[in-house]
Amino acid sequence: MKKNFYKKKVYIAGHRGMVGTSVTNFLKKKGFRNIITIKRSDLDLENYDLVNKFVKKKKPDVIINCAGRVGGIMANSKYPIEFLYENISKELNLIKSAYKNKIKHLINLGSSCIYPKNAKQPIKEDYLLSSKLEKTNEAYALAKIIGLKACEYYNQQYKTSFVTVMPCNLYGPNDNFNLQNSHFMPALIKKFVKTKKSVEIWGSGSPKREIMYVDDISSAIFFIIKKKISKDKFLINYLKKSSVINVGSDKEYTIKQIAKIIAKVTNNKSKLKFNKKYPNGTPRKILDNRIIKKLGWKSKVSLEEGLKKTLNWYYKRQRQ
Repeated sequence: MKKNFYKKKVYIAGHRGMVGTSVTNFLKKKGFRNIITIKRSDLDLENYDLVNKFVKKKKPDVIINCAGRVGGIMANSKYPIEFLYENISKELNLIKSAYKNKIKHLINLGSSCIYPKNAKQPIKEDYLLSSKLEKTNEAYALAKIIGLKACEYYNQQYKTSFVTVMPCNLYGPNDNFNLQNSHFMPALIKKFVKTKKSVEIWGSGSPKREIMYVDDISSAIFFIIKKKISKDKFLINYLKKSSVINVGSDKEYTIKQIAKIIAKVTNNKSKLKFNKKYPNGTPRKILDNRIIKKLGWKSKVSLEEGLKKTLNWYYKRQRQ
């Protein structure tokens, strides 16, 4: 890759979240020096005029949208309007600003949870909206679908080539470990770190999930940007038909299996207690990763390795 590639100006929205922090650090390690970030207090992403003014002033070559409100089943149930409104506003403002300022490369972060609850497995990119969504995170899913469709419609109407990356369940440093509103992975990790008697797990433990360490999605985003800027023929032809690319680890586990692996890594011998009064959520969710694999990318970090890295970060933060 030419040196000019690493001189590209990259604006990372949501750079303080789990994915945004990972992407920022990953690109810096790769040699990018013109990385643009701004604190939430200094730029309200829900205000289009301010976002457009910022993008116009900075003129980035690439926008990576990692911004948004995220959370687990409890948070989604308690604050559906916040999940819906915040995520739609931020996505549409960034996407429209990218178009208005002629930004050629926009990577929009989607989520595998926006696919239908009972989608055929493994889930292909074109299974979106093929049947009903999972009720427990419907507001978030609808908002992310709006962002994905906005990218698709801009590509269709204005010949842009915006991309929505659809990762499987992610975990890692800088995740939200608040048990009241976190995803299942950080919640499980915190329970095993803090509990020594019995660890309560919501649901039956039978749902299957494909999970991936956060640095792998950063690697995939970097890979797609590189392929896009170098005008990879396979990617260019694919983007004429679809704006969506699944990114997963190709490894699935039941919630119970994940809990046992976390127990092993944390050396916690507590009894597992499954609380079936809580919903299971989607019964199985594994992505069809054929497109990203055809481009030449694959996940590298094993579950145990990723958990050790996450725990090292967690313990270090607790000592600060």
